Amino acid sequence: MTKKKMKRSVAMAVFLSFANLVSPTVQADDLLQDAGSWLQVVGEGSLKVVDPRLEKGRIWLEGQSRFDDNWDHWYQGMVRAAVGYSLSDRATIWAGYTWLPTQNVGKPYVAQQDVWPGFRYVWPTSIGTVSFRTLIETNFLPGNGSDVRVRPRQMIRFMHPLDFEPRLSLITWDEFFVRANTTRAGGQAGFDQNRAFAGLGWTFNKNFRTEVGYLNQYLDDATHTNNTMHHLIMGSLYVNF
Repeated sequence: MTKKKMKRSVAMAVFLSFANLVSPTVQADDLLQDAGSWLQVVGEGSLKVVDPRLEKGRIWLEGQSRFDDNWDHWYQGMVRAAVGYSLSDRATIWAGYTWLPTQNVGKPYVAQQDVWPGFRYVWPTSIGTVSFRTLIETNFLPGNGSDVRVRPRQMIRFMHPLDFEPRLSLITWDEFFVRANTTRAGGQAGFDQNRAFAGLGWTFNKNFRTEVGYLNQYLDDATHTNNTMHHLIMGSLYVNF
């Protein structure tokens, strides 16, 4: 074993030991586990930059790059674009499109496409901000023929600014995915995956915020017989305009 591979193996062991402390308790023999990272940039703003009359219109642009196989392999990208309308200063409705190119180890390249309506509600409280986001994806999957998979997903997010430094925040969120129907390539109806995040955020100003932390992604396979758990370092940059 080379020094580089030895260092990576040690880092992997330390990372999984920490991740197992904060992730759900699952027997090691019951699922495949590995480590990686997700990096994302998210931009959101009002369409008043195009026309002042479109002040309540919103645009959402997002890109991600994802690595697995203990950081050795780029396996997935994600591009998302949506337009929205602010019903109030707390509630927004969305209509969007997602492109998901994927290159899993040992499998051919595929590219999933999704269209979806969405709803987000932001609830300020005395201890922090709670956000609820619902997307109902229609997944167009390679190999699925004329069938489309419907996959609702629900996120609950909490952001708590720290008293000693309001620019620094504790952040946690969970997102739950369900397959509403059974399709050939999309798998059997039922539970699909869960994503749980815990980390820190830093607000530079009203336009820029960054977040970094641990993301646990727990996935069920198409037949609900095998599971995969990704232990991920996630870094995000949010741009408001």
